[in-house]
Amino acid sequence: MEPPFDKLPGVLKTISGYAGGKLKSPTYQDVSSGTSGHLEVVEVTYDSDKITLKKILETFWRNINPTDAGGQFVDRGPQYATGFFYQDEEEKKVFYESKKEHQKFFDKPIVTDAYKLEKFYPAEEYHQDYYKTNPIRYKFYRYNSGRDQYLQSVWKK
Repeated sequence: MEPPFDKLPGVLKTISGYAGGKLKSPTYQDVSSGTSGHLEVVEVTYDSDKITLKKILETFWRNINPTDAGGQFVDRGPQYATGFFYQDEEEKKVFYESKKEHQKFFDKPIVTDAYKLEKFYPAEEYHQDYYKTNPIRYKFYRYNSGRDQYLQSVWKK
């Protein structure tokens, strides 16, 4: 999920990581087991003078299947469910407005929800910028995941 955000003017950086669980300092092994309560997430740092949260959320919706509670494409399990972690009530409000606006694009109800961010844990270094450090593997995974085909079918409408 880093690539679509990294392309946006005003996004300063993205960091792959984990949020939402109770385990302190989770590892990839902890999270990938599906039992830690964490979601695999991307922290997006941006310049609010150059891009709005609304625009970032539009990119978010256009790169996920928000109607699938069981994960994303070939990645199955609770750790792959979609979610938005907000820092304050304004971010929460913008999320729910955006969710309502985007429901019309989907045949099923959006199940993606918002959660108060308690703590973000950066993922291990080998997960950071994976699409840049392992471009062939990333492209192979991405194509075979079915993500691009799904997104094209939804956003072609």
